[in-house]
Amino acid sequence: MDDIQITEIAVDGYAIAAFVIYLSSIIGIGIYASRYSSRGIAEFFVGGRSMNRLIVALSAVVSGRSAWLLLGVTGMAYVMGASAVWAVVGYIVVELFLFLYFARRIRNFSGAYDCVTVPDFFAARFRDESGVLRILMSVIILIFMIGYVSAQFVAGGKAFASGFDVTNQTGIIFTAIIVLVYTILGGFLAVSLTDMVQAIFMLLALVLLPVIIIIQSGGWEFIAMQLSQIDPTLIDPVALSAGVLVGFLGIGLGAPGNPHIIARYMSIDDSRQLRWVAVTGTIWNVLMAWGALIIGLAGRVIIPEVDLLPAGDTENLYPVLARMFLPSIIFGAIVASIFAAIMSTADSQLLVAASAVVRDVYEKIICKGKDVPQETLVLYSRIVVALLVVVSLLFGLIAENLVFWLVLFAWAGLGAALGPTTILALYWKKTTKEGVIAGMLTGALVTIVWYLVPQLNALIYELIPGFIAGGVMTVAISLFTKTPEDYEKLFEAMKQDSNS
Repeated sequence: MDDIQITEIAVDGYAIAAFVIYLSSIIGIGIYASRYSSRGIAEFFVGGRSMNRLIVALSAVVSGRSAWLLLGVTGMAYVMGASAVWAVVGYIVVELFLFLYFARRIRNFSGAYDCVTVPDFFAARFRDESGVLRILMSVIILIFMIGYVSAQFVAGGKAFASGFDVTNQTGIIFTAIIVLVYTILGGFLAVSLTDMVQAIFMLLALVLLPVIIIIQSGGWEFIAMQLSQIDPTLIDPVALSAGVLVGFLGIGLGAPGNPHIIARYMSIDDSRQLRWVAVTGTIWNVLMAWGALIIGLAGRVIIPEVDLLPAGDTENLYPVLARMFLPSIIFGAIVASIFAAIMSTADSQLLVAASAVVRDVYEKIICKGKDVPQETLVLYSRIVVALLVVVSLLFGLIAENLVFWLVLFAWAGLGAALGPTTILALYWKKTTKEGVIAGMLTGALVTIVWYLVPQLNALIYELIPGFIAGGVMTVAISLFTKTPEDYEKLFEAMKQDSNS
């Protein structure tokens, strides 16, 4: 194929029909869930803490993967080869730990103290009546979430451009509209139900496509031989520097600090079911990661030069291969799987950002002590979601960063600011409010500075130093400040399994 320039992907009515059916089902779920999600703010943001274990397992997994997996990891495997595996190993291992231990403690506590959001958890854990923790966390969440959601819209634009021959800008706008409609309609229940559907779409796409490619290309041995001839390092899983290896493994450190993932843990109906969730979620994680890596490796053999891809962009590899190897109607479903990845993350992030504004700033600080009707809070939440979509859309239209790196920066910022502080709040009794505030500020600032300074950025992924700095600062300040007097009681609530 090295004599062919793939400038666009032809598409027909069957592919469009499959994609339209998918979108219609998603909107339908939003309409179905709208009545339940309108009951109150707990229903709108965490599904009333009544989600069953299958929904939580699949929703937690896909809400953390986004287009980063389907477009970013496939493109990275295309360029780097087998060593890209370390970018997925880190988050799979960390999320297994979170499912087994971290999730149970925060779910038990949130049930005991009626926590709807992550800032709710911190405010209750540290008896913060001043609102300082809520405001700080809300600012951090909004800053990084807008960039994160924008990255999903940009990925949607790429998927539309490469799948249906429209401009990136048109695709970005269309993606934003779709996400806006069903997120506003159905809230957390709609988001979780669609996540479950989208998880199935993503898994089928990431297993079906590489299997078909391997079979039609002459088997895995042939693909491996061709990769070796192109560049022997492409089949070497350790053909990377120590700094890159540590950075890739450290990607997993972002998971405990990303509130759209933590919200899934808080939403389960029975915390005793989280071990089942851990097994199911890990299997799903492994299978999807395997598929993305194989697609990238096989794609390097089929399309050996990046200039042959539309716009010379490796993040277009996945839809290009899908169009080459699959029938039109299945190709439409594959494009839908890209949107599944995009929307499963963007909708969750929008809810988290909106909850920071409505629950943590408006209800708990501005209207402190007042009885605000639940219907009013839900209405305001929907309005805030719409405003956040507009801001993220505008940012996405002017963004020039690759999806992979834009997502990694937002993931790092949230992970470094909230990750070590949340872990310490759950596991170290001596953690204090002042320590958490210092740790959040330090983690966020170190991440931003590290990202912006080329000399530092070239050394290691900014999440690693940000996470370490945030954790060290939290511990250091906590040692010299006072813990809540009833911290033993607070810790006991984390151990008592909750099913309500």
